Amino acid sequence: MRVSSIMKRLGLKPSLNDPRWGSDKKDGEPQANEGKKPGEGPPDMEQLWRDFNQRLNSFFGQKKGPEGPNNGGPAGPGAPRPDMAGMRATAGAIGVVAALIWLASGSFIVQEGQTGIVYTFGKVSHTTGSGFNWRWPYPFQSDETVKVSQMRMVEIGYRGNVKNKQARESLMLTDDENIIDMQFAVQFKLKDPVAWLMNNRDEEDTVRQVAETSIREIVGKNKMDYVLYEGRDKVAYETQQLMQLILDRYASGVLISNVTLQAVQPPEQVQVAFDDAVKAGQDLERQKNEGQAYANDVIPKARGYASRLLQEAEAYRSMVTENATGNASRFKQVLTEYQKAPGVTRDRMYLETMQQIYSSASKVMVDAKSGSNLLYLPLDKLIAQAAATDATAAQARAAQASPPPVATLPSEVMPSVEVTRQRDSRSRESGRDREGR
Repeated sequence: MRVSSIMKRLGLKPSLNDPRWGSDKKDGEPQANEGKKPGEGPPDMEQLWRDFNQRLNSFFGQKKGPEGPNNGGPAGPGAPRPDMAGMRATAGAIGVVAALIWLASGSFIVQEGQTGIVYTFGKVSHTTGSGFNWRWPYPFQSDETVKVSQMRMVEIGYRGNVKNKQARESLMLTDDENIIDMQFAVQFKLKDPVAWLMNNRDEEDTVRQVAETSIREIVGKNKMDYVLYEGRDKVAYETQQLMQLILDRYASGVLISNVTLQAVQPPEQVQVAFDDAVKAGQDLERQKNEGQAYANDVIPKARGYASRLLQEAEAYRSMVTENATGNASRFKQVLTEYQKAPGVTRDRMYLETMQQIYSSASKVMVDAKSGSNLLYLPLDKLIAQAAATDATAAQARAAQASPPPVATLPSEVMPSVEVTRQRDSRSRESGRDREGR
């Protein structure tokens, strides 16, 4: 420790303007710079040292030694030097102060979220938690603090910004022999600070190299389209697992928290050609989807139509078969009855047949009494005329109840009514003539 610092602690303030500075003369002797004004010479070092010893002795409560020439008394022939005791006291005080300072240098403070590591002769002895701690000072022990709760990050393929690319790290080869440009970040924290410091030479560079190795292995096992699109999350997850496995094997004391893919794309030199290929693939998929949609629309309809035809054919076959079976059974029954009474059966069959024919015809054939002449009766027209007459009568009754506004029939209707009446009258007359004949 320097004399100036000791003098400052004891309250001494030497002045460089002391005229006795640098003089070898004792008190009472003529000074070489006598006659000079104050401030024109250096102070006397011997006097300063005596003042310092007196103050130090008074500070530690020591008594003054025997008087001597320098202390105001005569010096004996075998008397010791008057300043030896003061020097011993001064040396002891300095040693005590130095020891206290040396011991105090072993204290250190560990912040929250950090871990203190104490080395004994360069070997790790123990770790400390957060707060005030003490160790043996140098050269016995030393300490170092490590941030264990801090989330650290390393960047692979870029530095600071994705535009600042590192081609040696980002370019990788896929399983289908295509080159891909990948930029990603790895976030990690420490789980063993001792292993982090003792087992790694360059900690972050180790994590970066492990990350690059892991992702190259994962990408090399997959095709380019899988890495670019549907497999990005799986690639990041598998890379994280492989990195953790390798770092645990290295005993690096690192815990991988997350692997984030920042940019995954083809190299810039082939970006345009790759975009064209992607568009062509998208067009192919779109056309496939359109064709599949058309097939999904047409095929069910065709299958339904075919099923309907099969069911109709089956129904027709069943109908024809049942009709044939019924007709055959009916014929057998008729044959049995015919064999029992042929005449009655023939008449019955004739009547049923004629009934069936006349029931579906709109004309009636009437046999004349006096010959084979047939009278034709237009029953359909007669029925229609009767219906028209009934409607006219109903309208007349309604008109009498509440007379509607006068309306005239169109000229086209009148001749047709007259013609109808004439035909009806002629048909009646012709019928009477035929009956008279």
